[in-house]
Amino acid sequence: MTVPRRLAGIELGGTKAIAVLAQDHHIIDRMAVPTTRPDETLSPLIDQLHRWNGIRPLQGIGIASFGPIRLDPVAEDFGCILTTPKPHWTGASVITPIRDRLECPIRLDTDVNAAAFAEHRWGAGRGCASLLYLTIGTGLGGGALIDGNSVTGRLHPEMGHILLRRLIGDPFAGACAFHGDCAEGLLSGPALARRFGNSPQQVAAHDDRWRPVAHDLAQLLTTLIHGYAPNRIIIGGGVGLGVPWLLPMAIDRMPMLLGDYYPDLTVDALRAMVVPAALGDEAGPLGAIALADAADRQHDWHVAR
Repeated sequence: MTVPRRLAGIELGGTKAIAVLAQDHHIIDRMAVPTTRPDETLSPLIDQLHRWNGIRPLQGIGIASFGPIRLDPVAEDFGCILTTPKPHWTGASVITPIRDRLECPIRLDTDVNAAAFAEHRWGAGRGCASLLYLTIGTGLGGGALIDGNSVTGRLHPEMGHILLRRLIGDPFAGACAFHGDCAEGLLSGPALARRFGNSPQQVAAHDDRWRPVAHDLAQLLTTLIHGYAPNRIIIGGGVGLGVPWLLPMAIDRMPMLLGDYYPDLTVDALRAMVVPAALGDEAGPLGAIALADAADRQHDWHVAR
C-alpha cells in the first residue's frame, strides 16, 4: 500500500496566517495566528511545522505569501517582502527562518498564484490551459497560470494596482495608499467600507451605490481578458465570495465594455468563464499544499539551502 506523502504549508495573509499539514492534498491539521510583526507571526507557525516534522518527516513545504515579494531565487533578497504599507514587513524574509529550521524541499510563491494552483489542480480551473485567480478581500490581488506554471518575471502580476476607466460622475477618490483609485483602492473590503461607511456585506444588493462598484469590477475583468486571454477567471476572497450579487452585476456590464471585439463572449459565455472559487476559503491553504507538492516532486533543494 502506498504511504500518503506528508506535506505542509504556510499561507501568509494580510490579517491572519495559517500553517497546514496534509496527507497528499487532504488537510489533516492546521493552526492560525494573527498577522502582526514578522517574528511574532512566523515563529509559532515554524514551531508547528517543526513539531509536525518531528512526528514524521515532511516531504515538501509550500509558502504562499502576500506580496509584493521577491520570487527570483538568484536575487539577494529572494523571499523578502518588498515595499508594503503593512507595518514592519518591508524587507522581512519569509523563507530564511523556515530554511534555517527545516531540511526539506521548499517552494515559495504569492498567495494568489498558490490559490490559482489549487483551483487548477482540484477546483474550478481543472482542465484550463490558462487561468487567473482574483481575490477581493482585505486587498485585491491576482495570480496567473499558463500551462500549469505561475506567471512571474521582474516581479509578479499586480492586478490590484491596475488603473481603471472610472464611471463618469463617481466621486469616490479610492483608498489605495499608493495609487488612490486603482482596482484595490476601489474594490477591496476597506475601500468599499470607506465608500459605503459600512461593511459591504451590510449594503443591500438593490442599493444604487453598487452601480459604480459593479462597473469597476467589470472594467477590471475586461482589462484582464484583454491582457491575459485566460480560459477562466476565478474569483475568491471575502468580498468576492461574501457579496454574491456583485459578480453577476459586473458580468452583466461586461459585453458593453468588450464591445463587439469578442462576439463569442456573450453574458452566458462570460458566466461560464468568470466563476467563484470552487474551493472557497480553502483555496489559500490548499494552494500552500499545492506548492509543497511541487517542491517535493521537483526536488527544490536549491530553495531550501
